[in-house]
Amino acid sequence: MTAYPTVTRRNFLLGAALCATMLSGCSQGDGNQAAAEDQPTAESEPAAVPAAGGNVLVAYYSAQGHTAAVVQTIADELSADLFEVTPTEPYSDDDLNWTDDSSRVTREHEDENLRDVELTQVTPNGWENYDTVLVGYPIWWGNAAWPIDNFISGNDWDGKTVVPFCTSSSSGLGQSGELLAEAASSGEWQEGQRFSSSVDESGVRDWVAGLGLA
Repeated sequence: MTAYPTVTRRNFLLGAALCATMLSGCSQGDGNQAAAEDQPTAESEPAAVPAAGGNVLVAYYSAQGHTAAVVQTIADELSADLFEVTPTEPYSDDDLNWTDDSSRVTREHEDENLRDVELTQVTPNGWENYDTVLVGYPIWWGNAAWPIDNFISGNDWDGKTVVPFCTSSSSGLGQSGELLAEAASSGEWQEGQRFSSSVDESGVRDWVAGLGLA
């Protein structure tokens, strides 16, 4: 299995710019999710995160680039390091087609035993040095996209302040943050935030400013 290093913000921004160009024509949410909920008319005010006094890491999984775009803005505001959660077997466009009953993501949704997604790297380099970790993911069927699960369960969150956030075309955050906190079983987990798949940078920057980390 090949290990990939934690990505610095400078290298991420270069890659994210290329990703944004490739995905500019995509109008659906991460994971092509099916969702019946209406989008909220306004984002809630973020609660201030307790001062962590150390390095900040943004760890994320992005299926189609929407979460990655939000991460880019967060990283720019916080000068944070980045870690991309990467499945050993990446999801193709066909895999993510939730309208196809035989697609990978649909089969995994129907059978939880198939959701044990192997990752190329579980623990970021220098993990012990990060006091604050922001965890980003798309919403799939009301839950955090399951490639994030083994990242959460495979690391020690003791002593870390954790802030979950998600992207979705219409679904809310739901209980995704709470369920991840249960899986982590340690760490100081904060209230999460949901962003529209088409959120503009100013909305993300306002949220980051409210965290008090910059």
